Amino acid sequence: MTTTTTATRAATRGVLYVHSAPSALCPHVEWAVGGVLGAPVHLEWTPQPAQTGAYRAELSWTGAVGTAADVASALRGWNHLRFEITEEPTSGSEGSRYSYTPELGVFHAVTGLHGDIMIPEDRLKAAVVKAALGDVTLLHEIDKLLGKPWDDELETFRHAGDGAPVRWLHHVV
Repeated sequence: MTTTTTATRAATRGVLYVHSAPSALCPHVEWAVGGVLGAPVHLEWTPQPAQTGAYRAELSWTGAVGTAADVASALRGWNHLRFEITEEPTSGSEGSRYSYTPELGVFHAVTGLHGDIMIPEDRLKAAVVKAALGDVTLLHEIDKLLGKPWDDELETFRHAGDGAPVRWLHHVV
């Protein structure tokens, strides 16, 4: 006798912020995100004042835990694209935040109930050891653990997007 069990992942929600994308890349972003969410995505693209010829968009989504990781994986590595995606914690999972820039690649942080970054103990210990060996300063390593280089690079693009429209899309679960 064969028994089949279906595991369902808990539902969560989050926001995708596409901070900058050239116009030629915009439909590809929609296609990739729609592929992950299981439904067509049509973003409202607005000019990105921080970069000539670039556009920005936001999308609020609901879906299974891990959706933010799937979207980040689908979009990472694209030249001229800058984005962030967040995922809220659930009763059974921590939240997450992914940031991406072409120069720095992907930054991932686990976030708690109030949005604070939670740094695993082993990563803190490794940072202390690197600093003790004189390779880097402890402040530099902690900044990397908190995503400061990504925040520094994305800050101009974030402010340029204040007041932009947000659309909700529900993931087909």
